[in-house]
Amino acid sequence: MIQPIETQIWTGDCLDILKTYPDNFFNLIVTSPPYADSRNQTYGGIHPNHYVDWFLPRAEQMLRVLKPDGTFILNIKEKATNGERHTYVIELILALRKQGWLWTEEFVWHKKNCFPGKWPNRFRDAWERCLQFNKSKKFNMYREAVMVPMGDWAKNRLKNLSETDQKRDNSKVGSGFGKNVSNWLNRNMAYPTNVLHFATECYNRHHSAVFPSLLPEWFIKLFTQEYDWILDPFSGSGTTCEAAQKLNRNSAGIDIRPEYCKLAKQRIGQCQYRLYEENNTYETNNAGRDHDIRRTEHSLFSPQPPEKVEGTTIDGFVKSPDAALRCILRRCGVP
Repeated sequence: MIQPIETQIWTGDCLDILKTYPDNFFNLIVTSPPYADSRNQTYGGIHPNHYVDWFLPRAEQMLRVLKPDGTFILNIKEKATNGERHTYVIELILALRKQGWLWTEEFVWHKKNCFPGKWPNRFRDAWERCLQFNKSKKFNMYREAVMVPMGDWAKNRLKNLSETDQKRDNSKVGSGFGKNVSNWLNRNMAYPTNVLHFATECYNRHHSAVFPSLLPEWFIKLFTQEYDWILDPFSGSGTTCEAAQKLNRNSAGIDIRPEYCKLAKQRIGQCQYRLYEENNTYETNNAGRDHDIRRTEHSLFSPQPPEKVEGTTIDGFVKSPDAALRCILRRCGVP
């Protein structure tokens, strides 16, 4: 029996939309929020001095909807102001810890084809932070899913082991660290480092800041299993949701810009079977707002009972294993 993968694209502020989700629902949150004073033409820009105050209420909702063994990955980078780096990312880390998050790890995304340029007192940025936060010290982590080949160095290094290589060789500087090279014999794969080497997207899909699909894919593999739920509360053109679908994970993406949600729907529609739609319009009290929400109804997730939502339209996918099977058979020419 085919188990369907469900994807939800919501248009609106994640501060409001996340309130419709139950506690402890998502297995992983992966997101790249608008950076301070960036994307002014699309997201309006948030002053660095106000960034922490703007982000914390949204992080509070993320903390609530994340499962106790889940993980939150925040892709963010400080900006330079008046010739020096602003401290709002450092301030945000400290504020999130006070809010209840554990700052577990920091990954570095090395952008292999970073944007060229010239500045009077610094070089171009070739890396960004990917901060890992958790609700508890015990969280799901599937390290074997992201293992990498040992590389050519192992062929010669392990070919003829010296006497020193076959025993624990303590550090010559007295640090207390040591290694036993023979432990790597007959190993083809190794765990990766916390530096991720991914090129930026070569086209922006009409979005002002698209991160590469390989970035969320890597974290989805590391922290989730098939049919887990992934959240991107600042989903943009839907890169995280698209990656989740390809890896057989359920996902929800939220963005405040209707045009980006439209792009996300187009991308997601290209990598899933669209079975059937049903359009429902909730009562509106404010026709000026345009919240175009696409929700997948399913047995695992049931938000709060339907209620009046201002200016909100729901474009829903309803999937079932039987319907999915019938759709596949029809595509194969079986009546």
